[in-house]
Amino acid sequence: MLYKQILQNKRKTILLVLLFTVLVLVIGWAVGYLFGNDPYTGLIITVVILAFYVPITYMSASSQVLGMAGAKEIQKKDNPELFNIVEELSLAARIPMPKIYIIHDPSPNAFATGIKPEKGSVAFTTGLLDQLNREELAGVAAHEIGHIRNYDIRLMTVCIALVGVIAMLAHFGSRMLLFGGGRNRGNQKQNPILMIVALVLVIFAPIAAQFVHLAVSRNREYLADATAVELTRNPIGLINALKKISGDPRDVERADSATAAMYIDVPFKKKRRTKNSLWATHPSMESRIERLQAM
Repeated sequence: MLYKQILQNKRKTILLVLLFTVLVLVIGWAVGYLFGNDPYTGLIITVVILAFYVPITYMSASSQVLGMAGAKEIQKKDNPELFNIVEELSLAARIPMPKIYIIHDPSPNAFATGIKPEKGSVAFTTGLLDQLNREELAGVAAHEIGHIRNYDIRLMTVCIALVGVIAMLAHFGSRMLLFGGGRNRGNQKQNPILMIVALVLVIFAPIAAQFVHLAVSRNREYLADATAVELTRNPIGLINALKKISGDPRDVERADSATAAMYIDVPFKKKRRTKNSLWATHPSMESRIERLQAM
């Protein structure tokens, strides 16, 4: 059951990333067509933006997330038990020991970052360390190490970058129309049906991209939960941890909407949904616990 779910989640993620790629190319075509019946111009603009924006986001994402959260790196002497837990789970996952950070915040939560296992980091709030016992803390740590081992951080970073590219292209296309773009190029006449299609894409592609991004995020949470069970051989610890985390009504003070998907649970408790939603960064806690209990 466990390995079957992991395989299904990986397949879904591949399909979602392919859909993302198609969205980027399609909106590039739409902008080019609106520019003057020249889709190649739109595709060239898309490639140029991708060439600059994605690498910058890719390389700076980890430091930005840790800085925004106010995370401070600690050493083994600062929390030997936490270091031992992370070290044991890293060995089980066969990845290098990630750096450990602490966030001084009473709300229980955690996240992982790092575009590859060699650059992995895990961050825990003081509220999480205060409320969870060793078994529960191991479940949370295993979930975050699962994100690192599964290259989820790299995937989410690329998704965030692609959402940004689509938003920039859509903004460029709308501004171009507003200031007189979309004129015919030479004697070429633009097909009115294709014009409407291109316009609809410019308007709705950013929304579709956000849907795909959130779907990838939710799917990665299920996979990290399954990986945590694989590493600890004990779903009970993570189940109890998720119950405690979701039961705390406090928001993570320095959490940001751009980084909310990185946390093990929604850092804005008022925005948590009891049922799965297309606009949610995480699956509902009920559905996550149900899947864990089935394991």
